[in-house]
Amino acid sequence: MLNPGELRVLGCLIEKELTTPEYYPLTLNALTNACNQKSNREPVLGLEESDVVRALDSLRFKQLVVLSNDGGRVPKYRHILAERLRLVPEELALLGELLLRGPQTVGELRTRAERMTHFPDLATVEEILGELMTQEQPLVTRLPRQPGRKEPRYAHLFSGEPEVAVEESSPPPEAARLRVMAGDERLAKVEEEVGALRTEVAELRRIVAEFRAQFE
Repeated sequence: MLNPGELRVLGCLIEKELTTPEYYPLTLNALTNACNQKSNREPVLGLEESDVVRALDSLRFKQLVVLSNDGGRVPKYRHILAERLRLVPEELALLGELLLRGPQTVGELRTRAERMTHFPDLATVEEILGELMTQEQPLVTRLPRQPGRKEPRYAHLFSGEPEVAVEESSPPPEAARLRVMAGDERLAKVEEEVGALRTEVAELRRIVAEFRAQFE
């Protein structure tokens, strides 16, 4: 049973392993920035580093996260979900999306998880979700279809059975609104990449400063 902070930390570690493996495992600072991203997150959170430390400590106790032994100057963290549960990248990608954005339809999952790994079609996503649902200890469940929705949604079970909220049916958004939403998502992605570059530059500056200090 994971709390919201633990779910966000675990989801971010999965996401960054698959989308930016060159920056993985993650430092505490990078992981905190990932947890507080405005893109690909539902809900958007504002976690402090202390909150992330508590979540990491709890996940380490639950044997889902470990401290990396890559020999770097700064402590880094990685998840061990694949090793513990024998999961393949496609399964990890779908679980990561569910951890980061909550219940979603097959179509939403395929579109959003494409940044982590490729899914050839919707049937493949449904097949993988079925495997996650029929494990000895199920990791995913299919929610009852809600009024006004054509497709059922799927949810993770890392925090127990999800509560199904009753939503009022509403008309689909206008084409102009969809264009604005797409533009906002592109802008958020650019901001995310700029933030990652700033973190990398700051880390490089720190390493250079330490190197120079050795000769002063």
